[in-house]
Amino acid sequence: MRQTPRKTPNGGTSDMRILLMMVVMAIAAIPAAANAWWNKDWPIREQITIDASPKGGNIVSPAGRVPLLIRLHHGNFKFGDAMDKGDDLRFVAEDDKTPLAFHVESFDPLVEVATVWVDVPAFPAGAAKSVWLYYGNKKATPAGDPAGTYDADYSLVYHFDGAAGSPPTDVTANHNTAQTPIADLDQASIIGKGAKFAGGGAILIAPSPSLAVSAGGPFTFSAWVKTAAPQPRAGVYVRRDGGGALIVGLDQGVPFVELHNGAVQKAVATAPIAGNQWAHLAVTSDGKVLTLYVNGHAAANLSGALPSLNSPTALGGDVATGGDVTGFVGEMDEVHISKVARPAALVQVDASTQGAETRMLVFAQDQKQSGIGFGSLGLIVTHVDAPAWFIISLLAVLAVGSWYVMYTKIVYAGRSDRANGEFLEFFHEHGGEPVAIDTQIEPGSFDDSTIYRVYHAGAQEMLRRAQRGVGTVTIEGVEVIRSLMNTSLVRENQKLSSLLVVLTIAISGGPFLGLLGTVVGVMITFADIAAAGDVNINAIAPGISAALLATIAGLGVAIPALFGYNYILLRNKDISANMLVFVDEFVTRISERYAESTHHLAAE
Repeated sequence: MRQTPRKTPNGGTSDMRILLMMVVMAIAAIPAAANAWWNKDWPIREQITIDASPKGGNIVSPAGRVPLLIRLHHGNFKFGDAMDKGDDLRFVAEDDKTPLAFHVESFDPLVEVATVWVDVPAFPAGAAKSVWLYYGNKKATPAGDPAGTYDADYSLVYHFDGAAGSPPTDVTANHNTAQTPIADLDQASIIGKGAKFAGGGAILIAPSPSLAVSAGGPFTFSAWVKTAAPQPRAGVYVRRDGGGALIVGLDQGVPFVELHNGAVQKAVATAPIAGNQWAHLAVTSDGKVLTLYVNGHAAANLSGALPSLNSPTALGGDVATGGDVTGFVGEMDEVHISKVARPAALVQVDASTQGAETRMLVFAQDQKQSGIGFGSLGLIVTHVDAPAWFIISLLAVLAVGSWYVMYTKIVYAGRSDRANGEFLEFFHEHGGEPVAIDTQIEPGSFDDSTIYRVYHAGAQEMLRRAQRGVGTVTIEGVEVIRSLMNTSLVRENQKLSSLLVVLTIAISGGPFLGLLGTVVGVMITFADIAAAGDVNINAIAPGISAALLATIAGLGVAIPALFGYNYILLRNKDISANMLVFVDEFVTRISERYAESTHHLAAE
């Protein structure tokens, strides 16, 4: 009667637990990503750092609320991801929660140049702070707020962004649009468009309550000017009211401010502005002192208070014909008039940030929303370039292959080990006839046992000998049986070792593939930075971090494969050793039992 060996319940449970623990440990090793994102409808954001430290703009005193000019170009902004007119632009404070007022002065996706004004409520002094630029929402509607970009103390702001032949428009809430049109425009001025003056008539601005200056009251005027040739007493800003007057101009290229208030006082800068170059002029009055600024620095001052001024204002000439101020020949851009005395720090900020080049603004690389989060890990993932993604994809395929091999080999070794134990127990219980027990085993009972298959190879040879009428086993016959069992043992070892080459490839090749991806990523990052001409840590760090992700991926493939390979190798050695021991035991038993004539091989 055939007997069925005892089965161990819940086979494979311990190996599954080991694999589950490995998966849990791998998942736990992934860092949690922050999910800070102002609005998920905007898929792209860019961090802009305002650096007022000595390394940047070196603004040492508070500037207060500042309308900050931000220039966008192909080196710091991806116009292809934005709407054609910049309607999707949004600016958010450093907390990534508070929207900031802004407006777009110009946006040209073909030339890839844009100028945007952003309201910074508290400009940093001697430190740095950031604002976030969001874009990429193709369903966004315009949200520009020109009036909200400036505080209530701005009386007038001209961008000169209209059309030639039309008067300049005031972008503040005061609507102090000029009375006379702009004769000609420079399409590529210091900031977008600019007004051209040929020495003829001035741009006249009608008096209004917001432009009125009380006697001894505060006041600020600023503008960008450029002239090709020196002129005598060229008027930049002129206002006369009875016997009082305030004149800001250039005399042979030298900036000056002139005050008429019972007496004529004049403050003159020490040097002329350079020809054919833009210069920032500003004048402030706090009721006691008038200060003239050139390119953000105090150039001259005079003691005195402003007279009452409720008359028209002239830009680029005199308010009246026949005056002693000549018409300005040159260009003018970005005129600001305030009814308060702006601090020196704000004048310095305007001169520094509105010029063609500034060290005060640092643009980081874009961040895109990622399915794994929007924090540091999301930032790194979104900056991985195409070659690195290719390497990471290869590593992902290698990782899947190595994990599949580890799973199948661990399960196979576990099943073999348990089945071998069951067979050895059965064999020792019925070992009086080591050949005959092969006929007592139910088919399929020990299919997972490597030792049973080795035993079966020897037992079948002995049965064949019995069928041929050979009743005893000679020494030569024992060696034949041992050879057949060893042949089966080798095949079983080959099964145990099959596919382990995938793990060795993962262990040795994973880190090198990752290193290749990192090197390529670093090369591309430095090439992009060189092309953009923007060298700073915020521009370099995301690209380098993303490049290093390839190395991490390579190590992530190699380390689990190394642990799994060593574990599987140890299990395979134990199984192989048990098979070798069994071959010796079986051969010894048959040599002892069937070598003599007292025990003959049975044919069944």
